[in-house]
Amino acid sequence: MSLSRPEAGVRPGGPYFDELALGDVFDGAPAVTLTAGDAALHRAIVGDRLRLALDERLAERVTGAPGLLAHPALVWDVAIGQSTVVTRRVIANLFYRGFILRRAPRIGDTLRTTTTVEALRETSRRPDRAPSGLAVLRIVTVDQEERPVLDFHRCAMLPLRPGAAPTGLDAPLEPIGEQLDAALLAASWEGWDLGLLTPTAVAAGDAWTVEGADVVSCAPELARLTLNIATAHHDRTANVSGRRLVYGGHTIAVAAAQLTRLLPDLVTVAGWHGCDHLAPVFEGDLLRTAVAVEQRDGALVHLRCAVEAERADGERVDVLDWRPVAVVA
Repeated sequence: MSLSRPEAGVRPGGPYFDELALGDVFDGAPAVTLTAGDAALHRAIVGDRLRLALDERLAERVTGAPGLLAHPALVWDVAIGQSTVVTRRVIANLFYRGFILRRAPRIGDTLRTTTTVEALRETSRRPDRAPSGLAVLRIVTVDQEERPVLDFHRCAMLPLRPGAAPTGLDAPLEPIGEQLDAALLAASWEGWDLGLLTPTAVAAGDAWTVEGADVVSCAPELARLTLNIATAHHDRTANVSGRRLVYGGHTIAVAAAQLTRLLPDLVTVAGWHGCDHLAPVFEGDLLRTAVAVEQRDGALVHLRCAVEAERADGERVDVLDWRPVAVVA
């Protein structure tokens, strides 16, 4: 016996590339209050090991404020997830630029994100693929008191409507900078007493590879937790590979967890110069991270994290080039 289905049309699944215009603003994603349950589930999936996000008493002593620090990876995963009201049809995410954590949210804070279209460029058409375009989005997240939390750019590839004429959109993407304002980088941890923490001896030129890989698991669960509604992360039929794509924030969060295995006394992540997605990640992949110290400026350590995925068939692929700025004592 088959179920009868209503005759009504399918609800729109988010905008196509050719339906976007410069200056479009999307602010309809639900706000999210960060809870201890969110933090626990996020940690179970990606392996968060940041001390100030685990030890409430230590967090209060170091920061001088009540409450447990929300792990920065949970914060950015929620913000990116909220921005997917624009990118439900996403084919791939290409990069993030100029990411700065303006303040460090606590468990109990509420995050609200606004996404604005800042640049559009249609990709070259080819007979072997459907037309697509690149949308550069500015993502701004604030807390319940309208205090700035995040401000960064994300570039997503989206399809055009079937049969859509060429748009002629050809905005340059190169001006989207990676330079981070030093004063803003210090804002999220200003006033913290780093002297209460164990010093980390790192210097420019240091390099390591994480021993042991981490399996990517519970990918749809993390997408749901963070309000990520991009169809490619939930529906395997929405991707030409026939497999669900793992949410980019998932891969970055695993890399962040591996980074704290290498630097167990890392205080927090203050920002990223950028992050490039080099290839897709699939559930079941094994992730390994190689880390190089590019520069140290007092408590700020500029890192380059190269993440490799090992597929089920043994193939190894570079999937992530992440350039975070960490805070150390």
